[in-house]
Amino acid sequence: MKPDSPLLKILACPLDKGPLVLDETRSALYNPRLRRRYPIVDGIPQLLPSSGVAVAEAP
Repeated sequence: MKPDSPLLKILACPLDKGPLVLDETRSALYNPRLRRRYPIVDGIPQLLPSSGVAVAEAP
């Protein structure tokens, strides 16, 4: 997924429905409000609430 992808404008966190930030170094989408990271596997964002991982630091 690229930072300028139109898909990023419509993807939302499954928990708070807010926007996500692309973390290219970890191949993930990050929610800074809840500090949760959702992996991108083979170019497909895994946006199930159970696939999110709580993180202590920002990307």
